[in-house]
Amino acid sequence: MERNELFHLVLCIVICQMAGIIGSIFTASSVASWYLTLVKPSFTPPGSYIGLIWIVLFTLMGISLFLIWRETSGNPAARIALYFFAAQLIVNVLWNVAFFGLQSPISGLAVIAVLWILILITIIKFWPINKTAALLLIPYIAWVSVAAYLNYSFWILNP
Repeated sequence: MERNELFHLVLCIVICQMAGIIGSIFTASSVASWYLTLVKPSFTPPGSYIGLIWIVLFTLMGISLFLIWRETSGNPAARIALYFFAAQLIVNVLWNVAFFGLQSPISGLAVIAVLWILILITIIKFWPINKTAALLLIPYIAWVSVAAYLNYSFWILNP
């Protein structure tokens, strides 16, 4: 890998990790107060696990982003795919705003539904360009599926 490519790989990973950091700002404001008052489903994972899972997922997303970014020169489909990637990354942050920032499980549920659809579209758009990039997003959509069910359970248990 050339030095320039290595820089872009690291940059793509940092961009994705920054989404996690921005989202955590909204999480931190409520996790020590409002979140503690919620009735939690029995399958709620410990907070430390969730943080580690997201670090891994954002890293995989960054590698996926890099693999598609390398294909953008003269490839309009790759550029379009990057727009969907950017959209899902923004909506990912917005989930933290909705659930933790607004302290609203129903808002979080609405946002996570949009997020799940955007991740699926991103995977579909990435597939013909770089199958590895698409496959790297499978753990992400799997985790967001679990998170969506968890979010739904919070909404049901905390009317």
